[in-house]
Amino acid sequence: MATMIIEGDRTKAASGETYEIRNPATGEVVDEVPAGGPADVDRAAQAAAKAFGTWSKLPSNQRREILHKAAQHMLSKVEEIATVLTKEQGKTLLESRLEARRFGENIGWFADLADKIHGQYVRLPDLTTYGLVVRKPIGVCGAIVPWNFPLTLAANKVAPAIAAGNTVVLKPASTTPLSTLLCIEALMEGGLPEGVVNVVIGQATGEAIVEHPLIRKIALTGSTPTGKRVMAKASETLKKVTLELGGSDPCIVLDDADLEGAARAISVGRFFNCGQQCLSTKRLYIQEGVYDSLLEKLVARAAKLKPGNGLDKDSRMGPMHTETQRAEVEAQLKDALDRGAKLIFGGGRPKGPEYEKGWFIEPTIVGEVPDDSRMWKEEVFGPALPVRKIKDLDEGLRLANDSQFGLGSSIWTANMAAAHRAVQELEAGYTWVNSIVIAHDELPFGGTKQSGFGKEHGVEAFLQYTEEKSVVYGGV
Repeated sequence: MATMIIEGDRTKAASGETYEIRNPATGEVVDEVPAGGPADVDRAAQAAAKAFGTWSKLPSNQRREILHKAAQHMLSKVEEIATVLTKEQGKTLLESRLEARRFGENIGWFADLADKIHGQYVRLPDLTTYGLVVRKPIGVCGAIVPWNFPLTLAANKVAPAIAAGNTVVLKPASTTPLSTLLCIEALMEGGLPEGVVNVVIGQATGEAIVEHPLIRKIALTGSTPTGKRVMAKASETLKKVTLELGGSDPCIVLDDADLEGAARAISVGRFFNCGQQCLSTKRLYIQEGVYDSLLEKLVARAAKLKPGNGLDKDSRMGPMHTETQRAEVEAQLKDALDRGAKLIFGGGRPKGPEYEKGWFIEPTIVGEVPDDSRMWKEEVFGPALPVRKIKDLDEGLRLANDSQFGLGSSIWTANMAAAHRAVQELEAGYTWVNSIVIAHDELPFGGTKQSGFGKEHGVEAFLQYTEEKSVVYGGV
């Protein structure tokens, strides 16, 4: 049975309760894990506070060296971690390997910032005094992570937090804790001190993390409704909050676009990880002159995405993570079709005995989707792509911005004037121009509107795990 990690100890829940983790492709039990609660969060927070006393005082170059060594050890275990990730989450082994590597690479990237971020000297009007702005770690940070990218999204929070000198209480999604535990264990085997990252498991631990008085910052990736609840609860103790929430990213393709490049990018952006991504192409607007041509290319690519068990080397798309999530996407699709949308490709469940016990769904493309349908108004968290024909860039921008979300966006065009305009006018935290939807460590990532606030990735993420303190030296 897997266990939680608190102050370096592998521990069961204080209650003694457990639950099963099941493979979404087969329904088979992968492992049994503790069902933690407030008592376990309290122990983890106490351990993190204790570790903060020494970790935060280490010279920053020593933190950098420790984190690099730990990350390299973790990267030596990518295959083992990826296999477990596929079993618990459902994604293909290729996708799991990429994600496991990203975890280690993210730790290493932020390790390099540990001794590169400095405060500033300020000359004051009185020549006998001078000022400094000092950056200090916040303290104990809570990280709450969803199931779709459990490793990537954990690293987005853990890496800048510990590189800046903080300690962490980490809650993986209740259904995908196993690969996260392996990653943290590998970091500790590689030299990360006990208590710097503590892992608690179970649905009851999330609210306890947000409420705990020792935890001074919360970083959450989740749905917009969940983010609102966390923000409201965190406000009671004035915790700092970073929220990376839902998205419904628009993609605009104009008549002069590279259609092969656009088709490839849209296919990956929509169907990678079975479409279960916050940052993902979820609304497609195609200028009328290339509408049919681009759809033909997209259908050809979708036809090659063979669903299957993620452990099968022939699978090109794993199952959806849960039965509930598949039912939600099917309901959104049915709503669109009932309102007059046209099914262009897919739309059903793959047939065959190998699919009977898993939450499989076909890659799906839907055209002529009405404005009032759920597929436009809500986030579609699965492999279904609504498509609409547009007359020009003006219409594309208007429709793209007609959303409560503002996470990512993209445009495909050979006209740089059109591209520059889209960059300025698209209401999103990220815009890709003639490029695949991939977030880079070097660039800050975060949303606008109801997609949240705060940044992950980039120097900006590191800074959000620090506090500024002004200092005045007199009599010198």
